Amino acid sequence: MQIGVFDSGYGGLTILRQIRKLLPQYDYLYLGDNARAPYGSRSFDVVYEFTLQAVEELFDRGCPLVILACNTASAKALRSIQQNDVPRIDPDRRVLGVIRPTVEALDAVTDSRHIGVLATPGTVKSHSYTMEVGKLYPEMIVTEQACPMWVPLVENNEALSPGADYFVEKYINSIMLTDPMIDTLVLGCTHYPLLLPKLEMYAPPGVRILPQGDLVAESLRNYLARHPDIVSRCSQNGTVEYLTTENTDKFDDLASLFMGQTVKSTKITLT
Repeated sequence: MQIGVFDSGYGGLTILRQIRKLLPQYDYLYLGDNARAPYGSRSFDVVYEFTLQAVEELFDRGCPLVILACNTASAKALRSIQQNDVPRIDPDRRVLGVIRPTVEALDAVTDSRHIGVLATPGTVKSHSYTMEVGKLYPEMIVTEQACPMWVPLVENNEALSPGADYFVEKYINSIMLTDPMIDTLVLGCTHYPLLLPKLEMYAPPGVRILPQGDLVAESLRNYLARHPDIVSRCSQNGTVEYLTTENTDKFDDLASLFMGQTVKSTKITLT
């Protein structure tokens, strides 16, 4: 009865890492669909299909709760799965995303009420952040910036290399030129925290950078506190297992970098 954590690749590991820091007592099952990553440039229909396959796999393995630790999946598939598929599969299960917990945190951190979102092209195209901010804080101004080169930099272990500087500076300069009043930059992709040293170097003074890991972890803690029925169905032995649709050696090497500890995974196929 593990808590499931799903991502199209490696980025969700930054979410899992922070969740485990805050809630170490639970058992977790991470699933990365690395063989079909990245999701960012795929259509809504394909992302929905792939994400539903992953959710069903985690449900089949006993997870009562699944976190979509992927902004693209949260943007393109979460609502359909929550409204249409979970009631059909098992109405006592739950699927949560990462966008709403991130947006909920904005009110406490922005002074100018001008927000920048740095994300994959797919998340930007969905305008999920703009819509979610509009629901909760309609007075806020949101500017979105696609950063298509950042995920490849991270996944090729180039996040801290000199070669990353050009693309980090390029996208930050672009979004700040679009709206110089931005005082908070949301990292709308779970890969991006690995670029944080570079982002802090090129962000203007006084501009806050908001990674998602801590926000999602705190939101999950609050959710579990409000839903003892879910807690009663989650095992608590402090363990974590990893599944990947890719080669395990490849996954383990990069996942160990994300998690800051040795990772050993099992290969599966999603259908």
